[in-house]
Amino acid sequence: MTTTNIPIGRADRSKTPRARFRAALLLLPAYALLLGIFAYPLIESIMRSFTDPQPGIENYNWVFSDAKNLEVIGRTFGNAALATIICLLLAYPYAYLMTIVGKKAKIALIVIALVPFWTSLMIRTFAWIVLLQDSGVINSLLQFFGVGPVQLIRTNTGVLIGLTQVLMPFMVLPLYAAMNGIDHRLVTAARSLGASPATAFWRVFVPLSLPGVAAGSLLVFIQALGFYVTPALLGSPSDSMLAQAIYTQVSGLLEWGRGGALGVILLFCTLLVLLLVSFLSKLGAKRGMAVKLF
Repeated sequence: MTTTNIPIGRADRSKTPRARFRAALLLLPAYALLLGIFAYPLIESIMRSFTDPQPGIENYNWVFSDAKNLEVIGRTFGNAALATIICLLLAYPYAYLMTIVGKKAKIALIVIALVPFWTSLMIRTFAWIVLLQDSGVINSLLQFFGVGPVQLIRTNTGVLIGLTQVLMPFMVLPLYAAMNGIDHRLVTAARSLGASPATAFWRVFVPLSLPGVAAGSLLVFIQALGFYVTPALLGSPSDSMLAQAIYTQVSGLLEWGRGGALGVILLFCTLLVLLLVSFLSKLGAKRGMAVKLF
């Protein structure tokens, strides 16, 4: 009985122990970089939250026993949720428009959506200070129409305006990516079967765009949780968010343990949100109930 030597293909060779070892060696610099600039500071902050100034959970007791800390945590997640909702309401029709216009108009809309990435966050925030200040452009227009002046800067409203403008591209691009893959003939088919335009859009197009909604909402929400520059410049000390509270404890008061505790709580809540979204996504994909879940 003879055996035939079958040559190992490229895909099979990549699964050999030697190939895996080589791949691991190539990844070592990336792993070292992650350990050095991410894992080590994170572990250090977690340890300090339990050991500074003395071992125990006093820092966490301070966080949850102080009403101001709870207010800051609630404001942080509230602002992140509001910014996500506002971005979604503004970005959804914009992204839909990008899928139905001509090629030149689509390029123009994409460029407009990408412009914020080409400008420094600090410059954009200072531009909003000029626009929102008491004697700024927006209040001047409101006074011209007999509405103003309105207190926009040094308020939570100003913080939300800045967050929305900065984070809008992170909602537009995932929505466009999801919508661009939807066949518009499905909506036409639904209308040919008797559905009204609104019903066809809501029952056919919107469910198919939900992966983009979920991705964009997650990106915006998580980034809004950790914003520092925009709330610091457009808000007031009474409207501070968690990033500002952590900075105050660490740099202003040198309370590394309390700052670490606030950071750990923010990290834990963020991971909890990620796990919840992942669970809902898997549940929706498994049961085919994506529309009901959202």
